Amino acid sequence: MLRIESLVGASTDPGLHEHLHHLEHHGDLEVVKIAVGDLDRRRLLARTERGEELAITLPRNQKLFDGAVLLMEASRAIVVKAGEQRWLRLSPRGAEEALELGYHAGNLHWRVRFEGKDLLVSLDGPAADYIARIDPLVRSGAVLAAEEHQ
Repeated sequence: MLRIESLVGASTDPGLHEHLHHLEHHGDLEVVKIAVGDLDRRRLLARTERGEELAITLPRNQKLFDGAVLLMEASRAIVVKAGEQRWLRLSPRGAEEALELGYHAGNLHWRVRFEGKDLLVSLDGPAADYIARIDPLVRSGAVLAAEEHQ
């Protein structure tokens, strides 16, 4: 198992980009896909697309991101590719419903963002699991729910 204890940099860094481009053309660039919800983690186990196991343990001042370079050697490199983020768009019918929805989202510790009057919830699992937690609101029509990919 390969241990990664710090980031080398970003794939867009001028000093790294040229070498990464060269390695990619020679088939020596490995990718590790990390779910968007796991990018905030400092410790995790992952596997590159070629099957190499990684034990990632980053210091507190570093964070994974799409394009993070985990390993840079003369003959190979490993770069993070973030998975697609799925969102649950929740559209409350009115102000009272929005207040109740916000109350539930806060109590459930959902990662959210706002878009106009809608609340978008970052999905780490099936949308149905999230909708089930606010089922009375959805079933009554107080809140409309739709999954989105971004």
